[in-house]
Amino acid sequence: MKKFTELTGLAPSLLQAVQALGYTEMTEIQAGALPLMLNSQDVLAQAKTGSGKTAAFGLALLAKLQSEQGRLQSLVLCPTRELADQVSKEIRALARFIPNVKVLSLCGGIPLRPQLASLAHEPHIVVGTPGRIQELIDKEALKLDALQSVILDEADRMMDMGFLDAVKAILKKTPNSRSTWLFSATYPEEIRAISKQFQKNPTEVTVESQHDESVIQQLFYQVEPNDKPEAVIALLIEHQPESCLIFCNTKIDAKGLTDVLWKRGISAIELHGDLEQRDRDETLVQFANGSSRVLVATDVAARGLDIKALPMVIAYELPSDADIHVHRVGRTGRAGETGLALSLVSSREMGRTSKIEEIIGTPIAWTRLPSRGNSLSMPAPAMKTLVIDAGRQDKLRPGDVLGALTGVGGLKANQIGKIDVFATRAYVAIQSAFIDSVMQKLRAGKIKGRNFRVRKL
Repeated sequence: MKKFTELTGLAPSLLQAVQALGYTEMTEIQAGALPLMLNSQDVLAQAKTGSGKTAAFGLALLAKLQSEQGRLQSLVLCPTRELADQVSKEIRALARFIPNVKVLSLCGGIPLRPQLASLAHEPHIVVGTPGRIQELIDKEALKLDALQSVILDEADRMMDMGFLDAVKAILKKTPNSRSTWLFSATYPEEIRAISKQFQKNPTEVTVESQHDESVIQQLFYQVEPNDKPEAVIALLIEHQPESCLIFCNTKIDAKGLTDVLWKRGISAIELHGDLEQRDRDETLVQFANGSSRVLVATDVAARGLDIKALPMVIAYELPSDADIHVHRVGRTGRAGETGLALSLVSSREMGRTSKIEEIIGTPIAWTRLPSRGNSLSMPAPAMKTLVIDAGRQDKLRPGDVLGALTGVGGLKANQIGKIDVFATRAYVAIQSAFIDSVMQKLRAGKIKGRNFRVRKL
């Protein structure tokens, strides 16, 4: 069974959404897990990042959803806010042809009061981080008695981040009749223990966890810590990637490397746990829409990044856990594209390479750093981001933004990039050459018949 249309249990509205999203044949994890979940069976699924698992459990929970009943029916637990937002977005896209489906993202790091207000009318689906979900359950703001399914997404990362007790406490308060679907890239002992305690005769679904060597090329460079910033610059200039994600093990390294890149004229942006939520949102928007070509991030901050095309990743330092290395590599080479994964390894990190060789099944490919001519540099991004201080709360939609840009703004459609609309703000990528003139025109004109503040990010 390869095509979504061959599945029994998917309503026409879901098949319509699948078609609108451009999905035709199921991925390996979808073909293995979706029929089981549609049959209300518990699933313990192992799959690499970018395997299509979100669409798998999203379709399954929506297939069971009774939208006419205003009750919480599905709960998805994620390790980070970024992943929760990405999952919510994908579920909303899959539910677009089902009327009145309410999906809420409830995560820590933002004020509790607005979330409590949003729960005055029960959502159908909640996606959130374990700490905040547990807090809302303890305040009796989340009612679990009508729950049909619980999904643990990237469960191994939740364990790494210390959420084991919170996950257990949440599961204990859910109805025994629920389906429990557990997705994890690896199966450490804690995952096996959770499965044994909370799942009913789960079916294991395992797809190839390693990355196809023909799709992703991995190269390793021996570089001592003090030389790593220059090594990163040499690799960026050599390969000139459209976009590159650089992984750092610490926030200090992420901040320091970003500063060095800026001083060398490379417009890098940073993503780590010290950033406020708005700064995190704006960082992700700029990287995803092509306004910045280089993102320097810690692993935790980078979980759940919704970047469709990422030609290159760099590991500034090897992680102590080889499975995290596999996750990093899996960020590139998606959706049939080729990818390049480059790792900088110092003498003290050499002991970490044997486990990586064991996992990938081949010896590591060591190579020399490219020499760098003084005249070479990274070209500036082709796009810049315009911010409109209005969003969903102002009934502003992507179509309204596009209409204003092609109307008052005088742009052609091919001069406009990705449009992201948040609750109170909208971001749009514009070809760099046009951003100043468009900004002036929008300030002088109107968007959806109203005047809104418009500025460059």
